[in-house]
Amino acid sequence: MTDDMADFVRRGGQLGRRLALAGIGSIATGACANTPHKARSVQSRGRHHALAAPGIIGKASPPRPVVMLDPGHGGKDPGAIGISGTYEKHVAEAAAAELYRQLMATGRYNVVMTRDSDRFIPLEGRVELAQAHKAHLFISMHADALHDPGVRGASVYTMSNGASDAQTAALARIENSADRFAGPSFHGASPEVQQILASLVTEETRRGSAHMASSVVSAFRPRIGLLTHPSRHAAFVVLKSAEIPSVLVEMGFMSNRLDEAALRQAVHRTQVAGAMRDAVDRYFATAPGVATMAG
Repeated sequence: MTDDMADFVRRGGQLGRRLALAGIGSIATGACANTPHKARSVQSRGRHHALAAPGIIGKASPPRPVVMLDPGHGGKDPGAIGISGTYEKHVAEAAAAELYRQLMATGRYNVVMTRDSDRFIPLEGRVELAQAHKAHLFISMHADALHDPGVRGASVYTMSNGASDAQTAALARIENSADRFAGPSFHGASPEVQQILASLVTEETRRGSAHMASSVVSAFRPRIGLLTHPSRHAAFVVLKSAEIPSVLVEMGFMSNRLDEAALRQAVHRTQVAGAMRDAVDRYFATAPGVATMAG
């Protein structure tokens, strides 16, 4: 082979090797370039599929019922003043705060309060707050005074055109006059207005209120002293909501030395709140139309 031919073959071999190396590089580069694109496509399809999947609605928890607690009186309205000088407004607030704590601890309810400090709220304002929060149950908490200091024990009241007895009628007059502290624009409801308000309460709401009153009596009976015939009714303005089952609970009477002394004690208020918590549980477990709300 001549020197020229040998040189041609040598250059051809070098060119072939360069082409081969370049081809391999191109394939490798192409593979590397294509792989992320394919991965992104797969990931993109995966993300699209995840976003398109519907939520699992069947396992969603049902909404918790709203319980409105209403500590009576407050601010410039002290409520009843006990024999030793205890203000009803302070007892009501302390007991309601304990009941709030116990109900929230169950995890079954959304609990709201008309007041959680010493401030005055008109009776109408308390009802409006319950309606604004779409409450399923309204509980007004009190410890009033009577003319007879010998009367003691807890009781529960619902809305009605007429009073169940003279003592309850007097109690309703006291409670309905609370708005006198609000100034000249507010006045205690007249008997005529009370009857109109009571007539607006639906029959379904009356049944719910009566059921809650029965639950309170049943829960109190083993551990909290009760009045004779503890479930009573009268035209209480604060119970006038047409749609919300409502009760007024008298935890005892500040006019009775023993009741006042008991209500001053945190341990007794805790027992009262515990009984009321059980009453709320019983109400939502057994009342028609609300039995599945707080399971």
